[in-house]
Amino acid sequence: MANPYITNLRRLPILGFVAIQFCSLAIPAAPAADAPEPGLSKITATRDTITLQGTHDGSRARIVEVRAHGDYNARTNPGTLTVPANPATFTVRLPRFDGTRDRIFSSFTAVREDTGKAFTALGQPRFVERFDGVAAYDSPYPVASSKKGLQVQMVDDALALGIKHAALNINFSQMIDLGRRTNSLPWNVDGVTIHFQRGYIESLDRQIGPLTDAGVVISLILLAYASGDLALNRILLHPGYDKSAPNHLGAFNTVTEEGTRHFRACVEFLADRYARDARYRGRVVNFILGNEVNSHWFWANMGRVSMETFADDYLRTARIANTALRKTSTAARLYLSLEHHWNIPYPGGDAQQTFPGRTFLEYFNQQAKQHGDFDWHLAFHPYPENLFEPRTWNDKSATTNDNTPRITFKNLELLPRFLRRPEMLFQGQPRRIILSEQGLHSVNKSDGELWQAAGYAYAYYKTANLPEIDSFILHRHVDHGAEGGLNLGLWTRNTQGKSMAEPAKQKLIYEVFKKADTDHWRSAFDFALPVIGIQRWEDLLPQPR
Repeated sequence: MANPYITNLRRLPILGFVAIQFCSLAIPAAPAADAPEPGLSKITATRDTITLQGTHDGSRARIVEVRAHGDYNARTNPGTLTVPANPATFTVRLPRFDGTRDRIFSSFTAVREDTGKAFTALGQPRFVERFDGVAAYDSPYPVASSKKGLQVQMVDDALALGIKHAALNINFSQMIDLGRRTNSLPWNVDGVTIHFQRGYIESLDRQIGPLTDAGVVISLILLAYASGDLALNRILLHPGYDKSAPNHLGAFNTVTEEGTRHFRACVEFLADRYARDARYRGRVVNFILGNEVNSHWFWANMGRVSMETFADDYLRTARIANTALRKTSTAARLYLSLEHHWNIPYPGGDAQQTFPGRTFLEYFNQQAKQHGDFDWHLAFHPYPENLFEPRTWNDKSATTNDNTPRITFKNLELLPRFLRRPEMLFQGQPRRIILSEQGLHSVNKSDGELWQAAGYAYAYYKTANLPEIDSFILHRHVDHGAEGGLNLGLWTRNTQGKSMAEPAKQKLIYEVFKKADTDHWRSAFDFALPVIGIQRWEDLLPQPR
């Protein structure tokens, strides 16, 4: 697939470039066969400086800066060129800030000037991949005492259940205040002030604060829903957003300068507000980018596109988000979101609407490494193969082979095994996994709640024994009337209530969930052994390969 950076470099006028002169250097002899390819090899950012390192081929060369959203006419002043003993290598240091604009989000490319106005790219465009002393807040990642988590609806009840992890949805459309009300909360991006709805943010404070005080590790799921405000939709939603798609949940707009500015503002504001002293408003360390993007037509809509087109766009957005987090916090983590279709696409869509999770991750990882790797992680949703069947131990399409159609709780060990592959590692270490949304349905039969509770016991035991997985965040707290007939909650809902998820009574799963990470887990779980058809829990542990 043609690289869009390289394609556009060849079309650029000379005005878009800033020269780094190599003409005073002696042109070295032709490099040895094992010499590094010309181009940039590493980019490091500090509080004030961006340092570019690379190799040239002895010809007249220039450096091109490209803004995060793809503004190929961005100018830059590269500062001075330092030449080590080996004249084929170079180091360029430039100010991190161009006035009020932060270059830390840009990519840079070395190019060779050919005859006339033609240029040839030397190597791939690269982004900042090392951040030294950049973060405003330096604190360790919190260690939870267990993996038990919940997508919280009722904070007090969640704390009574003893959760250690929580996930909360964040709708950027509700965050942003285009009307700039007098009590709005401002945030500056490259000299431009973006305003946020005070009421919406303070409602988050009221959830995040008590959870933080109880030691809960919090994940925010970053989303952009279509709203009734056309101006806001134009800014936030991807230009390819198709109104005919279901769910009204769009891909983020990091294509335009205005869209990128607002996206950055949302991530930076949240990361800053919840990275401070935990006693201030609360603390958040996990940021999940979108929802189930391998079924993008349904959950991250940018129109009908190929997997590669979607992945390239999502990668750009992920880089911007990760860089925004790195500016703020050394502990914050960015997660990609995938549903359970692994080697097959979700059958409810065609090739321009859904794609296999594994294919996506392999392509995303390959592209990221070409342009400067970064520390993305994975938020996975291993629902049963049939969402209406809680007995996930019977899943037929969850096999123990690498070509398994789905990854569910039955074969969950395949996921960390995949991320341990050498090409998937980041700086020699596997990327972390959280299970950020999955639930078990209580069937409307006499054994429905029994099967649901047994399914949870089965799933929690398996998750607890996979060290690369940090959390199992159950969906939902209360059955919801708008989930197509699914009853995934710890509570039933009041069908006559004023809301779609007004709690009625606790289900059998409630006490099983409550005791899952306590010393009483065996007595709470053992009812499920004959339901699952095993003699002891240890039978579920993956066998050595």
